[in-house]
Amino acid sequence: MLKRTLGILIMLLALISCEQDLNKKLDEIHAEIVSIDTHTDTPFNFLEPNFDIGKWNDFDETGSRVDFPRMKAGKLDAVFMAVFIGQGERTPEGNKRAKNRTLEIFIALHEKISAYPDQAEIALNSKDVYKIKEAGKSTVYIGVENGYPIGNSIGNIKEFYDLGARYITLCHTKNNDICDSSTDKKGPEFNGLSDFGEEVVKEMNRLGMLIDVSHISDSAYFDVLKLSKTPVIASHSSARAICDNPRNFSDEMLYALKENGGVIQICILSDYVKTPPSYPERDSAFQALREKYNHFEGLTEEQYNQAGKDWRALGRKYPKELATVANAVDHIDHVVKTIGIDYVGIGTDFDGGGGLKDCKDASELKNITLELLKRGYSKEEIKKIWGENFLRVFRAVESKASV
Repeated sequence: MLKRTLGILIMLLALISCEQDLNKKLDEIHAEIVSIDTHTDTPFNFLEPNFDIGKWNDFDETGSRVDFPRMKAGKLDAVFMAVFIGQGERTPEGNKRAKNRTLEIFIALHEKISAYPDQAEIALNSKDVYKIKEAGKSTVYIGVENGYPIGNSIGNIKEFYDLGARYITLCHTKNNDICDSSTDKKGPEFNGLSDFGEEVVKEMNRLGMLIDVSHISDSAYFDVLKLSKTPVIASHSSARAICDNPRNFSDEMLYALKENGGVIQICILSDYVKTPPSYPERDSAFQALREKYNHFEGLTEEQYNQAGKDWRALGRKYPKELATVANAVDHIDHVVKTIGIDYVGIGTDFDGGGGLKDCKDASELKNITLELLKRGYSKEEIKKIWGENFLRVFRAVESKASV
């Protein structure tokens, strides 16, 4: 009995020592690399009166997943904050509302970040992240999720660029005037890019703006690759071979991405990481909430804030079984085995649904690095995954700008 107890104790001590060694190695790696999360919907929270990006916001109390103190705790150096607009009516009036809402969010984003000059800076190019990290601050990049607010005016792309946006996700969950979505229940409208969408791609190439192909249909994706003069990004997508969801990339799409020279940033929204078990009661409750709030379109600020509270309350009432960090790293493994280490990164979709059982917010992102280390990834490989693969694409797109 004594021998067995001593054996267990020795084994536990060895495990503790191994964990301590891994955590030390993790700290050393993150001190040397730049880590970037290429997609969060954190600007949602800027419209909440009690949310403060410069202070630690407890996830269980607020439902928020990103702020500057939690970024520091999780070893995250930089984050793309998406100015998100849900798909609404494709009419002159609808387009105008979408653009006005977009401008409001841009203004709020700049105001909230500029309130903490000692903690963070907004970055405008691929080099900025290095000097901002060197200064000990967090880096904020800006993206636009859904090309809907472009409306039918190419000039809006330059306007968003001038406000700091460095990528546009061409569409969201429904078709728009640019292209088909991977998840529109009505099915394809253009069988890829529209004629206007082709002009959007050309203009983004001209400006040196990253084209984000997350959410778009397979046909639209291949249309973009044929037309774009620069590599593309999928700011928050995962591998269909691991989780069969139309939002994820098939192996055929991965092979084409490698040929294009682009990068897929693995999304940690649980439903895209691991096929969820059936939960009809929860699904019905959330669908009813979407319908109650007109799918979150055309809401007043008061209605928008209440919708957010109701959404979080439903999440607490119907907690879902979440995927794990290990499940997410399975997607990284698959991309690496399929097309190589140079084409994969991380885009959490925090504050837009992203989050795992053991990575609920930015403070726990280091758990991904820990899992990579456990699987034998080297420092150079982790450096590529956490930022350099994406920055390679960013630099390539900037270099092709012709403005």
